[in-house]
Amino acid sequence: MPIEIEKKYRLTDAQRELILVRLKALDARPCGTEFETNTLYRSPIIDLDNAVLRLRRVGNRAILTFKKRFASESPIKRQLEEETEVTDADATERILARLGFAPSLVYEKRRQTWKYLETEIVIDELPFGWFMEIEGVETEIERVEREFGIERLQAEESTYPALTRRYGKPNGDLIEAKF
Repeated sequence: MPIEIEKKYRLTDAQRELILVRLKALDARPCGTEFETNTLYRSPIIDLDNAVLRLRRVGNRAILTFKKRFASESPIKRQLEEETEVTDADATERILARLGFAPSLVYEKRRQTWKYLETEIVIDELPFGWFMEIEGVETEIERVEREFGIERLQAEESTYPALTRRYGKPNGDLIEAKF
């Protein structure tokens, strides 16, 4: 069972700049920048508070993902994550609709990705702010926090879907956060 382990932080512009400087100083390996459109689907069998079905479009690629968050008091989130790349996002949308899934949230994101030690570090820009995620085993996440000097940086507990519900704009049956 694939488990995603990550910690997310909301960043100010100044914190983002400091993180970028630190990434370069520590020789983190840049892996590129991408623009994503994420569509989350609802149905009677999906509770969007702890599970999501998402179709992510990144350039010509599309990834279908199911995530289910495990309850935890820790700021380091653990969730089941099953995903697969699909060759035709439009056909996948039609299949989901025929199965009774309807789009409920759409959010766009610009993502910069780095590899450092045994972690993946991303800086995300969404219409409602800057965020950083560190993904890896808990000990490596804590090590990155120490090496970056961000041990006191408060974790963002809300998921991007929850933040989209809070800050996005209604558009018919959808809630959208677009640039």
